[in-house]
Amino acid sequence: MAGICIPNARNMIRSYRLTAAASAVSGAIQSTRYQAIMVGCPYTVTFTQTSTTYQLATETVSGSPPACATSFSNSGTAIPWGNAGDVTMSPSTTLQFSPSGMVTATTGSLSFTLANGLSTKTVNVSGVGNVQVASP
Repeated sequence: MAGICIPNARNMIRSYRLTAAASAVSGAIQSTRYQAIMVGCPYTVTFTQTSTTYQLATETVSGSPPACATSFSNSGTAIPWGNAGDVTMSPSTTLQFSPSGMVTATTGSLSFTLANGLSTKTVNVSGVGNVQVASP
C-alpha cells in the first residue's frame, strides 16, 4: 500500500509546487505592470531560472519637476518564485513595462515554460500585459 501511496503523494506535491510557481510568476507580472502604470515610470521584472527568483527594477522618480531616471535600479531584493530543483523555467526572461501598460521582452520572450519533470505550464504574456497560464 505504501508503495502506491508514496509515489502518488510525491507527484501530487510536485504538481502543487508547479501550480504555485505559475501563480507566483503570473502575480509578479501583473503587479509589476500595475506599478509601472501607477508610478508612471518604466519597470522591469527579471525571472532567473538558475536561482528561481525574480527581481524588480525601475527608473525611479526624482527631481523637480519629477521625472523618471534614465537607467533602471533594483527595487528591493530578489524574490523566490519557486524552490530550487522543484520547478524549472525556460528561458530566463526579462519583461519591461511602460507606464501605458505595454510590455516587451528584453530577454527571453513573452512566452516561457515552467516544468517539474512530470508536466509543464506555459506562461503567455500579451503585449498589453494580459497573462495566461496554459497546460499543454
